Amino acid sequence: MNTWIPWIVTAAVVLYLIYLYNGLVTLRNRVRNAWSQIDVQLKRRHDLIPNIVASVKGYMAHERGLFETITRAREKAVAAGSDVPARAAAEAVLDRSLHSLFALAESTPQLQASVNMLALQEELSSTENRIAFARQHYNDAVLAYNTALSTVPSVFIARAFAFQPDTLYEVSDMREREPVTVSF
Repeated sequence: MNTWIPWIVTAAVVLYLIYLYNGLVTLRNRVRNAWSQIDVQLKRRHDLIPNIVASVKGYMAHERGLFETITRAREKAVAAGSDVPARAAAEAVLDRSLHSLFALAESTPQLQASVNMLALQEELSSTENRIAFARQHYNDAVLAYNTALSTVPSVFIARAFAFQPDTLYEVSDMREREPVTVSF
């Protein structure tokens, strides 16, 4: 029976070392997965921003075109002066343009454009929140991993198998701490 005790102790130590090694591998993989999640959310944001910019530009171009038409029609009506047929024609164009403006104000396309823009803004805000959560999750995973690398007894396994600590996600450039601006 006494000959079994060293074998049992050796087996227990080996199993414990395997447990520690597997724990470090698991933590390292969680860090890698957390980084991948940040990457996924950044890709989502990069895909979303051009849609928002295009939507705003399209919406602004639509309104700008209508306002330019109204402005030109008004200028022609004023320029027609007292020439009744020319003035009547110019005023008719201005009248149609104003009706288009009123129709735009009450029509579904404007509401859809506005709703689409609000939806895109909500998507961007949601994506920014997901990025912040992914960054926090990454930092939590790195903290757990780095702590395991530097605490006894796993520090010995970490050194033996050359596990390297990971870096926390930090904002290094002060400009990154400022709010994002989109300009046209």
